[in-house]
Amino acid sequence: MASASFCNTSSSETTCFSLPPSLLLRLSSQVSETLEATPYIPPESSSPSIKAFLQSLLPSNATPSPSNNKEHIKNFFLCLATIESASDFGESPTLGWISTNVISSAKSALQQFRDAGLYGSVGEMVADLFAEIVPDLKRVIKETCADTENEEEITTNNVPVGYSILAAYQFRWMVSQVVNPLLGNFCWLVIPCALTALDHWSPEVKKQGMFSFIHIANNVSTAEFSLYEEAVLDACCRNIPASDELWHHVVEVSVLLLTYTRKSNPRSPWFDRILSEMLGHLERQPFNKERRTAWLSLIEPVFDAMGLFLLAHFRRLFYLFFQWMHSDDDQTVILVLERLNAIVKLTWIRKSPHTERLVDELVLIYKESATRKNREVLRSSILELLSLLQRCKGVQFESTWEKHTKDPDLVMLISSFNQHQMQIMAS
Repeated sequence: MASASFCNTSSSETTCFSLPPSLLLRLSSQVSETLEATPYIPPESSSPSIKAFLQSLLPSNATPSPSNNKEHIKNFFLCLATIESASDFGESPTLGWISTNVISSAKSALQQFRDAGLYGSVGEMVADLFAEIVPDLKRVIKETCADTENEEEITTNNVPVGYSILAAYQFRWMVSQVVNPLLGNFCWLVIPCALTALDHWSPEVKKQGMFSFIHIANNVSTAEFSLYEEAVLDACCRNIPASDELWHHVVEVSVLLLTYTRKSNPRSPWFDRILSEMLGHLERQPFNKERRTAWLSLIEPVFDAMGLFLLAHFRRLFYLFFQWMHSDDDQTVILVLERLNAIVKLTWIRKSPHTERLVDELVLIYKESATRKNREVLRSSILELLSLLQRCKGVQFESTWEKHTKDPDLVMLISSFNQHQMQIMAS
């Protein structure tokens, strides 16, 4: 089979396939010994044995013959990729059992493998193997994919999902080793495979697909990515109703890819579609702390990109904000105030019926903050937001603010607000 060079333009054989079998046997023996000595208790849901599978990827003591050296090298490399992934996902139920000794031996073997092939970096070596390995990984992941309308495929395929999970880890690790500008030459290979992982039903496979896309977006140009924008954004949108364990990653990858591909076009329907899908999911679980804090901490780049087009979502945004402003946890309240500050600066809340209630809610939060641990942070944020509202809403703000000026519980707030306004006027 012809292999791509670093730029996918050469039809020459991949360099590392010409390395002698004796080298492969020596390097694999180092890994095999530490792997054999590592205790392994398969998780109850695990099938097949991950340790046995990794051992099967290593050449046996019999010297590999030149005729099948290529397959032995590919398998050896995949074994190393799996072990290396354990250093990034030590808490994974699939890889958490892999010891630091095994990881160290794999890392050493990988470096020696790179040096023997005269590669300038591990990334160059991985790129040289992309065309030979990525299609196989995509096939393994796809073998246990299931159409959500035909879940029988999950049970009738008879292929253990563990193989797909391992393939997803291997693929994510390979992609993460290749950076700009080299990675852009392989979009045609890596993006379809990452999409296959993202479309998988297993959360563990999906997660690796998301991590892959985060790395891809940070290391290829928008021009190189452009052919796949619609398919990728559609996949992000379909993954928003994800499980709790994936929600943070779904929001992170969706925000990154949406702003990466559409930042210069706030009129893009993808902003409305993805933001609406997120808001709908939050509306169904407004009191889920993990979901709301993850979303609040990650969503601001989308707000920045949309600008005035956020006005179309005000009703739903403020409905959630007004609920979350009185949450028991300070983190949620602080994040809501930060996002409100950004929204007011971006839109000046034009033609909005929410100004009066927003002022009232901010005053109420100020009173509630007396019993909160982070009251000084909260009060500073409230004061800044009130000042911003006064500047952008003028008379409407003053008429609402006036009814609070006689409240004896707000003497400190009113004094701080007046002093803050004088400082602004003097600057």
